[in-house]
Amino acid sequence: MEILLGALLIFGLRICDVSMGTVRTMFTVQGRKMPATIIGFFEVIIWAMAIRQVFSQLDNLWNILAYGAGFATGTWLGIAIEHKLAIGFEHVYVISRTATDEIANALRINKFGVSIIPAEGGSGGMPILTSVIRRSRTRELRNIVDAIDDKALISMHSSTIYRGFTGAVRK
Repeated sequence: MEILLGALLIFGLRICDVSMGTVRTMFTVQGRKMPATIIGFFEVIIWAMAIRQVFSQLDNLWNILAYGAGFATGTWLGIAIEHKLAIGFEHVYVISRTATDEIANALRINKFGVSIIPAEGGSGGMPILTSVIRRSRTRELRNIVDAIDDKALISMHSSTIYRGFTGAVRK
């Protein structure tokens, strides 16, 4: 029973520290120093507790398997948490062959800031809709575009905003 409890402890600790590491990485990439630092502090303490448990019984295969399974599960959970938090901004480009104005109007009605940029492609001129939005609203934007033109190209890129006004910052 003690062997199983030790393996479960390692599994749980690894889920915690790896999940925290994923979220810390997100904060680091976004330049959010304080949250990344605080999470990193607790992350490494939890990791040290887990690795201590593994090294105290290196001949225990269950501990090693629990360490690996906790890492894998923590990776999955960390990504899920990061998606739920959806902190930060996305720069979105939408290209529609048939409904640019209709999509722009629908997005504006739903409080998305939208600019229309003229572009030249292989098949001639075509407008591109561009917007900077909160990551928490990406699904909403996609649903609006899909309801109007389900063949529109939607390209999203992580974005960092330093200053200025965007529809994404309105409360």
